[in-house]
Amino acid sequence: MSELHHMGLAALAAGLRARRFSSVELAEAFLGRIERSQGALNAFITITREQALADARAADRALARGEAGALTGVPLAHKDLFCTRGVRTSCGSRMLDNFVSPYDATVVAKLRSAGAVMLGKTNMDEFAMGSSNETSWYGPVRNPWDPRLVPGGSSGGSAAAVAARLVPGATATDTGGSIRQPAALCGITGLKPTYGRVSRYGMVAFASSLDQGGTLTASAADAALMLREMAGFDPNDSTSVEREVPDYVALIEQPLAGLKVGLLREFFDKGLDPENERRIREALKVFEALGAQLIEVSLPNLPLSVPVYYVVAPAECSSNLARYDGVRFGHRCEQPRDLKDLYCRSRGEGFGAEVKRRIMTGTYVLSAGYYDAYYLKAQRVRQLINADFTRAFQQADVLIGPTTPTAAFAIGAKTSDPITMYLNDIYTIGANLAGLPAASIPCGFVGELPVGLQIVGPHFSEERVLAAAHGFQRLTDWHTRIPAGYA
Repeated sequence: MSELHHMGLAALAAGLRARRFSSVELAEAFLGRIERSQGALNAFITITREQALADARAADRALARGEAGALTGVPLAHKDLFCTRGVRTSCGSRMLDNFVSPYDATVVAKLRSAGAVMLGKTNMDEFAMGSSNETSWYGPVRNPWDPRLVPGGSSGGSAAAVAARLVPGATATDTGGSIRQPAALCGITGLKPTYGRVSRYGMVAFASSLDQGGTLTASAADAALMLREMAGFDPNDSTSVEREVPDYVALIEQPLAGLKVGLLREFFDKGLDPENERRIREALKVFEALGAQLIEVSLPNLPLSVPVYYVVAPAECSSNLARYDGVRFGHRCEQPRDLKDLYCRSRGEGFGAEVKRRIMTGTYVLSAGYYDAYYLKAQRVRQLINADFTRAFQQADVLIGPTTPTAAFAIGAKTSDPITMYLNDIYTIGANLAGLPAASIPCGFVGELPVGLQIVGPHFSEERVLAAAHGFQRLTDWHTRIPAGYA
């Protein structure tokens, strides 16, 4: 069974239905890989071995009865901010280290209904605040291509787990690039759907107008399969959009001849590493070979996306994290003297430095004297960025450029300089501010480190983004590369 980890989600599902191997065998194989690599990568916070094997046995019984769903018996992992009934949901924070959710997030419930077997909960930046997966209470995740380097964040645990083939797919969330940036740094496929396409119910909130659940997989084809099962309207989520979900799997083979690919002028600026740019330019030749037409487009307000994001996101996080007060759930300090001491020490002990920094920033920009100067102005510029994207999509079907300015960097290299760390998301934040679907796919290497290509589409055009990614992956094999030591 040593070859199982080389297979994608669709291939594993087909193998289970053909009874070439059992779900229990599959779960055991991947659990063994997780447990052997945990010390080196720290990709998981919780490994649910007993539950996974029980669910795998149930999946085998369903397969024997011919009652298989699209993912029956296929193992997955969930980022540890999706609530999972009876299993700890920590958000990578001491604040929720003891929190066991009484219910499943809608994404978790949908994948469970499709038959997926959860192997565990993956490590992440605390409350999804970070670009390197170094802010977790449980320690940093390490990049499987080089354990001295970061995997990206905040979904670094999910990305590292998929890149090392500890799981064939994992859920993730993207607030300012937290799916696409780790996908790029780990050499896998990351998909952020349109805001409202995937339910946020049971997904612990960071910045409610930006957060979106998505997928991390080896290939676009696997992303299409996962998204088809995750997406859809949810009455429990007021931001969920009531719109029919296409069959992304069936639509992924769309030809790319005549596709208008917009090259974002602002993405190829002086901040882009020359070697990264070279890999992106080489990838664009593949799209031309597939019949796509390359045109240059401009989003003049896009350079303002980082300052806009770091006003809007902290403001929303300040509000969302106010509920963690040491009273109802989460970390509670010992022997508080009074209510104020309870609040202050519980929050002071429960939150890490980056979370505190963003709460303080958000509280400041929402304060009476600065609301108009910062928060309101940021929301106005956000609308300008959205309008730029709308104009760009009048010229192009998709927009393509780099996902990150550089390849993966060393653990600890940027922790003392928050501004430099924030600039890692300079190419990804725009899609979140506008609520657009976007994917990152591997397109080559700089030395021994992977480089990501970003594809952005108009609202609810996931099938177009996935088809573009899949077309590229039909002619290349970057997405099949596995780090040394994990192949």
